[in-house]
Order: sequence, then structure tokens, then C-alpha cells
Amino acid sequence: MNKKGNIYFGIVITLIVWVAGILILPFLANDVLTFRTAMDCSNSSISNFTKVNCLAGDSVIPYFIWTLASIALGFIVGGRR
Repeated sequence: MNKKGNIYFGIVITLIVWVAGILILPFLANDVLTFRTAMDCSNSSISNFTKVNCLAGDSVIPYFIWTLASIALGFIVGGRR
């Protein structure tokens, strides 16, 4: 396959990865909401350890999106060799 074919193949794989990730995102958001409810993150008098856990739980969705974007860009830029 030539270079142009590799770029198109990378774009197709990127779209597949991106759509699969976007379809998984609502399930992940439900789990984060369940986590926040179970940890009582809206309470202002929780311990510092619990606050750090709540912060880590809140960062799951942005890290998931960054990972998804990194994988997608890796397929586009790296191509298939």
C-alpha cells in the first residue's frame, strides 16, 4: 500500500476508534456518577483522602477522552508500516 493508502487507512481506523469511544462514554459517565454518589463527594466535611479520591474519579472522563484522541492521532500520524 502506498503512502496515500496508509493515510486513508489511518483515518478510517481513527473514525472507528473515535466512534467506539464515544459510544462507551455514556456508560463511563454513569459509573462516575455512581462513584461520586457512593463517595459522597458533594459533602464539604469529608476527609482529605476522600477529596483526593473524588478528584481522581472526576478526572476519569477527561483522561478517557485524551487517551481516545491520542490513539486516534497515533493511527493517523503513525500510519501502518
